[in-house]
Amino acid sequence: MPPPQPLVGIVGKTNVGKSTFFAAATLIPVEISNRPFTTIEPNIGIGYVRKKCVHVELGLSRCDPKNSICINGWRFIPVKLMDVAGLIPGAHKGRGLGNKFMDNLRQADVLIHVIDVAGATDLEGNPVPPGTSDPVEEVKQIEYEVNEWFYRIISSDWDRFAKQVDTSGRDIVDALTQRLSGLSIRKWHVVETLRATGLEGRKLSTWSKDDLRDFAYKLREISKPIIIAANKVDLPQAEENIKKLRKAFPDKIIVPVSAEAELALRRAAKAGLIEYLPGDSDFKLVDESKLTSKQKKALEYIREHVLMKWGSTGVQEVINKAFFDVLNMIVVYPVEDANKYTDHHGNILPDAYLVKKGATARELAYMVHTDLGKSFLYAINAKTKQRVGEDYVLQDNDVIKIVAALAKK
Repeated sequence: MPPPQPLVGIVGKTNVGKSTFFAAATLIPVEISNRPFTTIEPNIGIGYVRKKCVHVELGLSRCDPKNSICINGWRFIPVKLMDVAGLIPGAHKGRGLGNKFMDNLRQADVLIHVIDVAGATDLEGNPVPPGTSDPVEEVKQIEYEVNEWFYRIISSDWDRFAKQVDTSGRDIVDALTQRLSGLSIRKWHVVETLRATGLEGRKLSTWSKDDLRDFAYKLREISKPIIIAANKVDLPQAEENIKKLRKAFPDKIIVPVSAEAELALRRAAKAGLIEYLPGDSDFKLVDESKLTSKQKKALEYIREHVLMKWGSTGVQEVINKAFFDVLNMIVVYPVEDANKYTDHHGNILPDAYLVKKGATARELAYMVHTDLGKSFLYAINAKTKQRVGEDYVLQDNDVIKIVAALAKK
């Protein structure tokens, strides 16, 4: 049983390449036999985080992945990506497809904001000459829409709610968490937001409108952080605009991206025309004679204007950063034989789990199976062969055997 995975929402205004990004991110050049998610909604697809497989570190010649893929020593671990309806100014009030956008957004744990870094679309999503529109304003506009949506939900019927909580003596954190559960808000989100805004310990009825807006904006930032995918980096205006973005938003993660190039490379790889892994800095032609002159030119363009200039198409990097840098996740490998690194069928390192940094051995046991968590005795770090307790904090690339009472039967 794989652990529940966070959901990444792909947001942005129309015509910035958001759908192309989604298509590229969810097209893997090989088939995965054991589908990791049984039910996928129409706008949700399977992407992958890429990480050097632990079998390489352990000096093993191979592994036998079941819940993921391993290619050339790289483990691709499935994650959920959601293509959210395009945004326009006023979306938080329901303008355009705003209501659909906001309903989708409730489920997301982190947002990838795809922007037109070449400035070739205005704030309404209409095509304009490259360099005409300002991507800095685009970032501000979309973030404002999401923040205002949070504020609108939180402020709705606030006076009655605040008075009820204050007079009943309910715990403020519990009350706010319950009220905002529809936004996938967790208790620690609320606690951290109250501290960051200086509202901790204050009665809700004493909050001003500015206090409420500050709380809403900070809560969005903590519960649904945004990473910027600066798309269309192959256009000449992009380089200067990326400099502007980094200057305007020094604290944001901004990744240069060419979703179109990534989609073309993945399709070419799937067709057997090139050897390419998502996230690679180059590709290799399989048989040049099979390529048309148009395909050759397109691949040369991608190599020169994207890969050689930026190091990759950026699509894989954005997904990796969303999980490893923003959501602070690590990869661990549960096994049943700590000496051979196998499951009970003899498969070597069959499962790779994404878990939150700081997760414990017992929490991993619950992820693998509820019975293992309930009857947990101890765990074995397969790398060191040492026995560890339930409070052992998992490290990135750990290989762990869970020993539990029910597992012995």
